[in-house]
Amino acid sequence: MGRSLRSGRSIASLSPPTKRGGRDDEEEEEAPAAGPVDSDDGGAGSSSEDSGSEEEYDSAAEQSNSDPEVSDDYYNDSGDEDEFEEQGSSDDEDDRLERQKALKDEEESDEEDVEILEEIAVDAPRAWPTKGKRGGDGKKKAAREDGEKSDAPTSAAAAQWMHADDLSSDDEDADGTANRIGRVPLHWYEDHDHIGYDAHGNAVVKSSAANKDLLDQALDAADTEKNKFTVYDELNAKEVTLTPRQVELIRRLQSGAYAHPEHDANPDYVDYYSGVDPMKSGLNSNRYEKKSRFQPSKWEKLQVRRLLHRLKCGSINMDYLEGKVRDMNDLVKRPEEDGDKPFPLWKGDEEDELALRKGPQHMPAPKQPPPGHAYSYNPPEEYLPTEEELKEWEEMDPADRPYGHFVPRKFANLRSVGAYEHSVRERFERCLDLYLCPRAMKRRLNIDPESLVPQLPRASDLRPFPTTKCVRYVVPGRTEHVAVRCVTVSPEGQFVASGDEEGVVRVWEVQTGRMLRSWDLNGAVGAGERKEEEGGKDASGEAPPQKKPVASLEWNPNRSHHVLLAAVGKCAVVISTGTGGPDDSEVTDALLSSAAACKHGGNIAPESRAAKAVSWSSLQKHVATSPSTAPISAFGGKAGAVALLRTNRDVASVKWHRKGDYFTTVSPKAGAAAVLIHQLSKASSQQPFGKTKGEAQLACFHPQKPFLFVATREHVRVYHLVKQTMVKRLMSGCRHISSIDVHGSGDHVVVGSLDRRLVWFDLDLSNTPYKTLKYHERALRSVGFHPRYPLMASASDDGSIHVFHSMVYSDLMRNPLIVPVKVLRGHSVVKSLGALSMAFHPTQPWLFSAGADGQIHLFQDL
Repeated sequence: MGRSLRSGRSIASLSPPTKRGGRDDEEEEEAPAAGPVDSDDGGAGSSSEDSGSEEEYDSAAEQSNSDPEVSDDYYNDSGDEDEFEEQGSSDDEDDRLERQKALKDEEESDEEDVEILEEIAVDAPRAWPTKGKRGGDGKKKAAREDGEKSDAPTSAAAAQWMHADDLSSDDEDADGTANRIGRVPLHWYEDHDHIGYDAHGNAVVKSSAANKDLLDQALDAADTEKNKFTVYDELNAKEVTLTPRQVELIRRLQSGAYAHPEHDANPDYVDYYSGVDPMKSGLNSNRYEKKSRFQPSKWEKLQVRRLLHRLKCGSINMDYLEGKVRDMNDLVKRPEEDGDKPFPLWKGDEEDELALRKGPQHMPAPKQPPPGHAYSYNPPEEYLPTEEELKEWEEMDPADRPYGHFVPRKFANLRSVGAYEHSVRERFERCLDLYLCPRAMKRRLNIDPESLVPQLPRASDLRPFPTTKCVRYVVPGRTEHVAVRCVTVSPEGQFVASGDEEGVVRVWEVQTGRMLRSWDLNGAVGAGERKEEEGGKDASGEAPPQKKPVASLEWNPNRSHHVLLAAVGKCAVVISTGTGGPDDSEVTDALLSSAAACKHGGNIAPESRAAKAVSWSSLQKHVATSPSTAPISAFGGKAGAVALLRTNRDVASVKWHRKGDYFTTVSPKAGAAAVLIHQLSKASSQQPFGKTKGEAQLACFHPQKPFLFVATREHVRVYHLVKQTMVKRLMSGCRHISSIDVHGSGDHVVVGSLDRRLVWFDLDLSNTPYKTLKYHERALRSVGFHPRYPLMASASDDGSIHVFHSMVYSDLMRNPLIVPVKVLRGHSVVKSLGALSMAFHPTQPWLFSAGADGQIHLFQDL
């Protein structure tokens, strides 16, 4: 109940006391009115047989024996100490017998009390009679007397009393004024003048009884008869007076009987028959209803769906569903008997009706072109055929004639035009074409072509980028055209180097276009050849060695290292440029000291795989005898080829690491030894791969991480050099990859191919291309990023160089912006080769290009 009984009287004191206090007749008459009493038929106190029998916890017997005690002692508790006697006292049975005898004498002597009890029993019945009560012997009791009323009205009242105390907390507090703090400790409110809050948010103020202690409460209960059965509700901080029914329920619970006096402990016996008549036998009468009884019927749902479909199709209407029409055929209008009523032959909506009908989709016949001037009855003279044209038409097939079977003629008036002799034949051929020729419905998309073009910024807003050819680098005294295969720029942007088809490396000054130095690497390669490779030549040595082109040329990206790396034939040549200052020259000499003094193949372990694939050799003797050893700078020291690395196959590509000490060489035909990594400061080499996965074409280092990009014909594999594992494989979709470059951030890779594709990879996005561009007409030879500006360019065999604005954002949610801004033209196509190489200036938005026509150009932003 959520209340604590904290009054002067305990729960045990609600039991009948051992002594009865003296009371007058008026108090005895008022006592039954305070609590419910038994009815005439259910009370055992009216019968003399049950008064002296042994006490049992039967519902009827308990009502008859105990009701007068409670009603008599409810307001007549003297509060003596005998009330707190223990339950196991030996005087309880004697006192109980004396009280029962006294109560029986009072009921027999006082008839007025009986009348009052009968009146009260109607308002507050104690026990509801049931028919067919069984006695102690197990037999049914006799039926009621004729004067008794039926049980029909009393059964409803009994059911109402049975559920009178089955209330929830919300029903007990209908107005919402009770405390609603829940399971909050009440000692939290000891220092406050309220005990909590009600359902409306108002504070529940403590009553005056909240400040009373147990002694004050006991004195208040002893002083007044009103506070005899008053309890203190700690939750709401107020005193609650128990009703007579509540006191009766507590008394019955203490005595071990059923709490509700209306409960029938001995119901009538029901004779169960066989399952012939379930309503009579009562079998399965208390079973729960099936779950399907409470769910919508699937069959009805299907019927409703069918009716809705028919209603939507128009086969039925609402009159049919409402029952106004039994058959839909009654609503069909019969045609009138007279068929002479005019009707339009062409409504104009025949195509719409055919499109809405059921069955295969209607495809209208293609419309014939409207007749021209030649089909007129009075055509112009230029449309009338001559006799020669008529003879030619007769020899031709009718399908090849200008107007088919029709021959233009001229008539004086429209009345002179006769019937067309080929009309039936042409109609038949058209119907035959429509019947035999397959047709398909094609939907036209009404899309604006401009909406398909992406909204790109204007090229003028994306400056700077190279636009104009400003400087041309020409070899003095040369008349024939020698193709320039590669071009590279120094890190400070002061010098540019080129390698041509004859194996000559030249260094130019960027600003003036003046050639500073040139080295013929064929002589350096011939001077360092091994003796076992010379065994196939004649003893006279009259056959001159074949000149080999410079396949690749790279300037060391470190500003302190003035070194060039060139690939010629099967060798990679290290060249000292002699362009550094006093400090840079010392650093460069220290870097090249190991390579210049290497012997017996370099510092390579004999048991390693690289010992069989590459060997280092010094070219100091060749440098001493070469005429081009004078340095370009006054502090540069000696210039020229310093060391040579010889491999088993032709070297196609060389690339530096960004720190300038390591570099890689690629020999596509060398198998597992195609990719080699070398360290210049130690003159050592290593072979990272033990077996080949495709034919390697190119290789380059990641600018920030220990990654190595190896490009085969169709794929680009990314390897982790420290973990020695493959990180990712990029699928380019190209047939033959020709060039590769990595963005300065390391997250983007651009690849060029011989099938005109420029492929952009976003390493954080996917292993498939982010963009595939096809702007060139022929194969791509070189692609690259600008080291500082958001620029990218590609050189092709069509002689053009395309410049793109390629902005890469630091925000990972934004995709790179790629916009073509300029097409640079300056090279002619020679033997199907155009622009072979390109390189950006390291600090300016300039571009260097080299082509098969032997020209080297500088494009600037003007």
